[in-house]
Amino acid sequence: MVATVSQIQLVTDETQKLLNWASQVHSSERSVFEKAQLLATRLGAHYRPDDGFTEIGFWAPELGADMVQPKNIYLELLTPKQSIEPTRSVQTIRFHRSAVQLEKQGEYFWGVLAGVKAGTPQSFGSFYWLRYLDMTTNEVKVIGDCLAYSLPYGVYAPAEVYDMVSMQRDRADLAYFAQGETSPDGVIQVQPPSHILQLHVNTASPDGTIAGLTELYQRLAKKMRQQEPLTPAEQNFVGYDAIQPLPIEPTVEYLGKHELGHGFFIFNTADEAEMDPETEGIEPEVGDIKITLKKPDTQNWGYDIVIYGCSATNPAVLRSLRPHELVEFIETLHNFPTGPIQIIYDIVYGHADNQALNLLNGRFLKGPNMYGQDVNHQNPTVRAILLEMQRRKNDTGVDGIRVDGAQDFKFFNPLSGRVEYDDQYLSDMAEVVQTVGAQQRRLFAIFEDGRPWPAAGWEEISTYRSIVEFKPDAFQWGPLIFAHNTPSLKGFWDQKWRRVKEVMQFGANWITGCGNHDTLRRGTQVDPTLEINWNLGRILPEVLHHAYDNPAITLLTYGFSPGLPMDFINCTMQAPWGFLRNTDDRYGVKVVAEEAGGFLDWQIIPETYDYPELFPRVKGMGFTQLAELRQFVRGLDDAIAETNYDLDEVAQLCQRFLGAEAESEAVQQEAQKRKSAAELQKLNIPGKSKILTELDVTKLKQFAKAFMEDAHEICNVWLQQAVIDPEQSAFNLSLRQFRQAHPWLSDNLTEGDRFERISNADHTLFYGLRQAPDGTQSVAMVAHMGGEPLTVSLADWLALDLANWHIAIASPGVVVERLTAFELKDSQALLLTQATEP
Repeated sequence: MVATVSQIQLVTDETQKLLNWASQVHSSERSVFEKAQLLATRLGAHYRPDDGFTEIGFWAPELGADMVQPKNIYLELLTPKQSIEPTRSVQTIRFHRSAVQLEKQGEYFWGVLAGVKAGTPQSFGSFYWLRYLDMTTNEVKVIGDCLAYSLPYGVYAPAEVYDMVSMQRDRADLAYFAQGETSPDGVIQVQPPSHILQLHVNTASPDGTIAGLTELYQRLAKKMRQQEPLTPAEQNFVGYDAIQPLPIEPTVEYLGKHELGHGFFIFNTADEAEMDPETEGIEPEVGDIKITLKKPDTQNWGYDIVIYGCSATNPAVLRSLRPHELVEFIETLHNFPTGPIQIIYDIVYGHADNQALNLLNGRFLKGPNMYGQDVNHQNPTVRAILLEMQRRKNDTGVDGIRVDGAQDFKFFNPLSGRVEYDDQYLSDMAEVVQTVGAQQRRLFAIFEDGRPWPAAGWEEISTYRSIVEFKPDAFQWGPLIFAHNTPSLKGFWDQKWRRVKEVMQFGANWITGCGNHDTLRRGTQVDPTLEINWNLGRILPEVLHHAYDNPAITLLTYGFSPGLPMDFINCTMQAPWGFLRNTDDRYGVKVVAEEAGGFLDWQIIPETYDYPELFPRVKGMGFTQLAELRQFVRGLDDAIAETNYDLDEVAQLCQRFLGAEAESEAVQQEAQKRKSAAELQKLNIPGKSKILTELDVTKLKQFAKAFMEDAHEICNVWLQQAVIDPEQSAFNLSLRQFRQAHPWLSDNLTEGDRFERISNADHTLFYGLRQAPDGTQSVAMVAHMGGEPLTVSLADWLALDLANWHIAIASPGVVVERLTAFELKDSQALLLTQATEP
């Protein structure tokens, strides 16, 4: 069906009002930063449903000079004339193309337009971006809206105008935002939860989308209302009062060519805007054109962001490609029948991938770093736009924020002559006020900050308290949940005793626990030849799963330790996990070579690999045997290290040591002198896969992308639902419920409380005693943290009269006939309670 498209035009008087407002801001006595903050609130596209007009604002300092003639800068709008089906993988849609001249005011462009279509849950709106003529290259380039609300076809496509006002007005959880105590400034302070579930949308949702998570929690809500039993897999998703998805902002995209061209919003070459050689300017072509739309299929763990578009949601996690999908999920959580479930956004503003260079003007970035690019937080306008991005994302209804890599927010201070941490900006992030309906709220804030990371010895030097010391209401990731966490190693918890004691002393503002997206990945990087704690399992995958979903650690964290506990769903579902991304054409082979070895050793067994539906892409290339694949990635990793990632040379090494000449005497001799050659030569056995003889640069890149996509699929936690231990999931849930019923446990241990260790060559046990501040409750705990079995005598160790003590929770397999003496094995634990008169 072809729709009628209204004529889009500039509304002169409304545009003048906007210009007058901006002019007043510029001429005010506010600071440069304060002016930028105000101006940033009007940047982007804001649809006004009351009058049907759309405000448009761009900050384009690259066009601030008068070198580019105004006629060569215009707003291009593309309005669909046919219905777009968001779930279709590929479709070609007829759009009407319009061109409007915005009003230039210094480095800004402003306009109020009539006739623009706004997106809704049911239909797509007009797409837009600035086009201009690059006077240096004579190319027609685009400037996208870095503050877009909707980017349904990714960061290299135009943004979509969306009716955000109606979305907020009609949401089903408005009453929720009025709850809580109001501060003197009239803003409600959101209180932190008692425990958090961290998840990655693509691998935690049954279908990889936010809509899939919404359907899951709606099903759970229905079961709980009807008092129906939950499956063990479902139990792993409940009992938490907060959910923290890994970043859901738009990420980098695969820049290699695909069968349709590039990107997800694909113009025919003939429809691309060009310079007219006679007028030396752009002659905008208006009228109908056809554009091919490819549903975004980026797979990324979320941290490879480009800053651009962070106020929008990654379209690859949206089944509908509609911003409403995220709000519906939040509504479902806020209205959950057992009590509201908060949502925490994980935001990454401290660094940007190199693709940011393609998408942002030069003032946003200040040079390369270990991730890609440093973000220029000291530029007043950039700083204001980043805070505005966060404000817009906050306004979707989030309850808290977790700031990734807070130690990365640094700047050179010319007054001190040193590189310093930008703590003021971190404080500003925590103070961004949310507005939903008539309510304003200040969210709780969590910071990952390991300063002086990445300096040598940072893990032992860091206090993990740098932020909470100047912002006492904030939380930080504690030392046991940070990246370098390897509980699969023998004696790990004994070695961590100093840090564990710190948790007890001042962990009230720490995120605690053991498993998260960083630590589980770190577990796959452990050298299997080291001393492994084989009490945890018979094979490496069992060891890994029981190290990060460990009853003793869980009981210690939820039943005794101060702080704010957090679990990672891939840990509690005992599902694989790793650094997942199919978005990297340049470094993809290097990343896979570094990741695949540990991933395959620690998380995949031959029986799993042999399932016909698993690893289809890699098998389709010819890698049909797990042992052969493991050996190949070892040799590939060595080849990359030896060549400093010269992919052409890597391909030549593969061809030389795996190809037709692999058995020659010259090649054999060379293999004795080169590690990569020696590893690759191990593959030259009868029946080796043909693909090993055909590896060139193209096939290596194909392999990297195939492996990442196969790994992404096998990391979906729902593949594990049939093998989840019901006793373990019930035990974990009981501890979350216990924590919720004993909120005083989140505070630090006080005088009179005890926490002790028994440590020798055979075993390590932690045990302790805590009392509630009002004296009405006490808990005692003992957890076997590694080694041989031991008989426990809590009455002697803690000088307790056990007559009034009762078992609250015992880990699976624990048998207690008499509390005075019982045996615990590695990873077993027991929690006791005593109630007393006040």
